Amino acid sequence: MATQRSTAKVTAPELLRAQHESVKKMFSEMATARGQDRSDLFDCLRKTLAVHETAEEMVVYPEVRAMNKAAEHAVEARLKEESDAKDVLSQLEKLGTDDPKFDKLFDSFRQSVLQHASAEEAQIFPFLEEHVAGGKLIEMAELIEVAESMAPTHPHPHGPESGLGNLMVGPFVAMVDKVRDKFAEHQKKK
Repeated sequence: MATQRSTAKVTAPELLRAQHESVKKMFSEMATARGQDRSDLFDCLRKTLAVHETAEEMVVYPEVRAMNKAAEHAVEARLKEESDAKDVLSQLEKLGTDDPKFDKLFDSFRQSVLQHASAEEAQIFPFLEEHVAGGKLIEMAELIEVAESMAPTHPHPHGPESGLGNLMVGPFVAMVDKVRDKFAEHQKKK
């Protein structure tokens, strides 16, 4: 989902809202998924969230942060939420979906991610829609898709949370993550 290139001319907020809806759907599906399907769905959710948040940190937040003090404060709050979510997502990944502790931690994680998405839609996206021209919002959507194609696929709680930091470290970490993902896929097939 997050790494596919779209041909439609959508704005950054439209693209991100669609991704939020996809994440909500995956959260709903996790409630009934079992066994390997549940594990695979969690892997997809993890990858989606990791690339989504990295792209926001690289493309959206620097643009919004520069607008004014209120925008800067909104970005800082969202970054704090993302940092906390990365920590929990990393814990969930280590536990695995079969661990008895997974469900309680996952439910708390789900709630915090949904609150984060709502806060972005209520606070961050309006800054973009009110202060950035439509053509630039379309360009930003394209940049988000490019950033997602290069973003890490696992949470890195101690990694950079800035556009520049992600730009410098992200491609290397993404390469390592993608090798790790392929290796895990290969191990599952055995």
